[in-house]
Amino acid sequence: MSTPTWIASCAMGLVLMMTPTSHADDANISKRFRVYIGTYTGPGSRGIYQTTLDLATGQLLPPQLAAEIVSPSFVAIHPSQKYLYAVSEIADFDGKKSGAVSAFSIDEVTGSLRVLNQFPSEGMHPCHVIVDAAGKNALVANYSSGTVAVLPIDPNSGRLSKASTVIQHVGSSVNPQRQEGPHAHSINLDAANRFAFAADLGLDKILIYQFNPASGDLKPNDPPAGIVAPGSGPRHLAFHPSGKYVYVNNELSSGITTFTYDAAMGRLTELQTLSTLPAGFTGENSTAETVVHPSGKMVYVSNRGHDSIALFQIDPATGKLTALGHTPTGGRTPRNFNVDPTGTFLLVANQSSSDVTVFRIEATGTLTPTPVKIEVGSPVCLRFQPLKN
Repeated sequence: MSTPTWIASCAMGLVLMMTPTSHADDANISKRFRVYIGTYTGPGSRGIYQTTLDLATGQLLPPQLAAEIVSPSFVAIHPSQKYLYAVSEIADFDGKKSGAVSAFSIDEVTGSLRVLNQFPSEGMHPCHVIVDAAGKNALVANYSSGTVAVLPIDPNSGRLSKASTVIQHVGSSVNPQRQEGPHAHSINLDAANRFAFAADLGLDKILIYQFNPASGDLKPNDPPAGIVAPGSGPRHLAFHPSGKYVYVNNELSSGITTFTYDAAMGRLTELQTLSTLPAGFTGENSTAETVVHPSGKMVYVSNRGHDSIALFQIDPATGKLTALGHTPTGGRTPRNFNVDPTGTFLLVANQSSSDVTVFRIEATGTLTPTPVKIEVGSPVCLRFQPLKN
C-alpha cells in the first residue's frame, strides 16, 4: 500500500469484514475461472487471449490466443456461457465510418473462439459492450461518434443481427480538448433489465434509456440523465448488489461519484463525489474502471498515471464512500480490472506495461499483491467464465 502503515491500520479497523458471495471450496462453486483478455492489437497482441485463474493459489496459466481479431478492446460473455461478443475499436469497417461488433462461439473444452458473424457498431471507435440479462441483445457504446446501439442476438445460434436501435448523443461540455462533442464511453443495464445507462464523457451526463429486451429498443427516460460536475468526464459505472446505488468514475477529474438509484423511475440522484487520488499528487492522471466487490462493501477504481487501485469502503446504510488509500498495480496504465465472482482475487490489465497482475482481496477489502504476473500485449479488458471442477 502506498498509504502510510498507520493509516492503513486505522482504515482496517473501520472496514466491515468482507464475506464473499460464495466460497471457492463449495462443491457447487467453480474452483477455476477462464479469463478472456481484450487487447489493442499491435506488435505484442493479435486479438483476444485467454488464461485460467486457480482460486486455490491465485496462479494464472500462460496466456493463449483465443481469436485473432483487430483491437478487441472490450468483450462480453453471453449469460449461457456459449458465446462471446467483442468490439473492434476502429473507425472504418466494411467501408463505413464505424467500428465492428463480432460474435464468437466458445469451445467449452479449449476456450478457443470461432467467429460467427460481424456487424457495424454504428459509430467510430466502439469502446464498451455488454449483453443484456435475457441474452437477447448486445449493447455498444461508440466513443468517437458519441452513439449507442443495440444489436439483437439470435437465441439459437448466438449470431448478431443489424442494429435495431442507434441513438446519437448531442451536446458538449467545458473541456475544449476532450468535451467538444459527445463521447459515449460505456453502456450498462440495471438488474431488472429495464433501464440502460450510457456514461458520456463529452456531455458530463449518464444518459438514461428505457430498454425493451424483446424488441431491442432504447427510448429516452424521464428523467433523461444523471449529471456530474462540469469537466468531470464520466467513463464507467457499477451498480451496488442491492441495486440502490451506482458508482461512476470520472475520467477527466479523477473522481468517483455516488448516485442513489430509483429502480422504479430509472432515476439517478447524486449523493457524493470523492477524489480517487492521494492528497498532494500533482502528476497527470485519469481514471478508467469502477468495480464493486460482490459483498457490496467495497468499491475499487483504477488510476492511470498514479498507476494504482483506489479503495473505498461503502456505508451499508447510506451507500456513501470512505477513502481507504491506494494500492500500486505493479504495472503501467491500468485500464479495466475485475474481481472474480467469489470475491477472492482482483486482476488488473496494465495496458502500457503489457501485463496482467493479481491481487488477493483480504477480509477487510484491502489488496495484497501476489507475485503472479503474465505478459499480454496492451491488455484492456478482463472477463471471467466459470470452469467445471
